[in-house]
Amino acid sequence: MDILTETKHLQNRLDDLRNSQMSIGLVPTMGYLHDGHLSLIRKARSENDAVVTTIFVNPLQFAETEDLDTYPTDIERDTFLASEAGTDLLFTPTNEEMFCDDVLTTVSVQEISTVLEGASRPTHFSGVATIVAKLFNIVGVCSAYFGEKDWQQIQVIKRMAQDLSYRVEIKGCPIIREKDGLAMSSRNVYLTKEQRKQASHIPESLLKAHEKIKDGERQSSVIKGIISERLDSSSAIDIDYVELVNGENLSITDQIDEETRVLVAVRIGAARLIDNMNALEGLNL
Repeated sequence: MDILTETKHLQNRLDDLRNSQMSIGLVPTMGYLHDGHLSLIRKARSENDAVVTTIFVNPLQFAETEDLDTYPTDIERDTFLASEAGTDLLFTPTNEEMFCDDVLTTVSVQEISTVLEGASRPTHFSGVATIVAKLFNIVGVCSAYFGEKDWQQIQVIKRMAQDLSYRVEIKGCPIIREKDGLAMSSRNVYLTKEQRKQASHIPESLLKAHEKIKDGERQSSVIKGIISERLDSSSAIDIDYVELVNGENLSITDQIDEETRVLVAVRIGAARLIDNMNALEGLNL
């Protein structure tokens, strides 16, 4: 595996690969890699001739009150894990490499960026879209792999790629979970031992809701109530939102069908955690 920090060096390497008719898989990350990230790298490895993994903690997607300064990092560990999972080119640019002193150009995706996560974090998806757009421009034609834990993010990126005519195929990959069902996240490290126990209420609430759906319930309000009741049973959990939406356009739905996605966001101590499932399919445990 080669480690690159400058855009021009990465582009030169990718030009050489494409001249040899090699396909490229891209896995953008903010580092502190876990099995969820590694599953994306392995998937990209299985479907492409070469894999580019990027590690960049993007300041544009953090609000002033969020955890940019304390976001976990371990570049030595990440480098080893990325290599073991099958990365060919590891791109680890500095802030100075990625941005000028003042960022005057940003990318925003209207409507689907303003609800759910966007309502709580109004600048977040513009920051995500801007950095992903830069990475797509840097890497060029490729298949890009994203975890479905960040369901709304994938829909934003898909729409951006479509609207701006990027020659990139967006591939969503299943959520990777801990043994108790909690979705893997770099922010899980913020949880104390007791908070980690309480976090298991999140997948438990989704499992309980799915059981009700399997029994024939199709009213979104009933399913929201089941999830909220389970989450509220823990004094450590503050609910940000529980919503049932159309999985593509994120519009709120009253009746559950094949396209319905259940989305949950909570705060537990210093951690803000999200999870989701297809309403009819349940969790991939």
